[in-house]
Amino acid sequence: MKVPKKQPKRSRLWFNDGSCIRLRPQYKHHVWSYDFMSARTADGRAFRMLNILDEYSRECLCILVARHITADDVIEVLFTLFITVGIPEYIRSDNGPELTAKALRQWLDDLGVKTLFIEPGSPWENGYIESFNGKCRNELLNREVFTTLMEAKVLVESWRKEYNEIRPHSSLGYRPPAPRVIMSEYRQPTTTTLHVVQ
Repeated sequence: MKVPKKQPKRSRLWFNDGSCIRLRPQYKHHVWSYDFMSARTADGRAFRMLNILDEYSRECLCILVARHITADDVIEVLFTLFITVGIPEYIRSDNGPELTAKALRQWLDDLGVKTLFIEPGSPWENGYIESFNGKCRNELLNREVFTTLMEAKVLVESWRKEYNEIRPHSSLGYRPPAPRVIMSEYRQPTTTTLHVVQ
């Protein structure tokens, strides 16, 4: 009988403060999470998607679609979101190389954003984004044929808007995370009635 070789210990990244507790979102911009997905265009070439989610509101803040996504691309997307949407207290992710890059971690630390890294091979610890990824896969990626990367970008952004503004979410009482507000058109009366006091 052969005894399996002893596996080397894998290092992992923890919270910035060294603890490893499960932090649940308490309010908007408390905890964001992000993760990558992959798909292909009709010619067989792969592209990647970086999904960024506010865990409390369930709003998908951004989906970056590109053939290749580096740590610098992640910083650029987060920079734009931080300016336009706000800065979260925490960002949760797996231990992918783009998300654990020293430059990204240092930049987030400089801004006071704490990083939460899940246990390797434990996607359930990042349940909000994994649930979102599953919906994106089932409702979009498995149903569409993307002829070009540009077509993929357009269709992905269209689905993201529908997910945020129209699609009901059971966890939110069957309301969308960022419902589209429809203002009824204000109309001026076409005729004016004068009441003459005699």
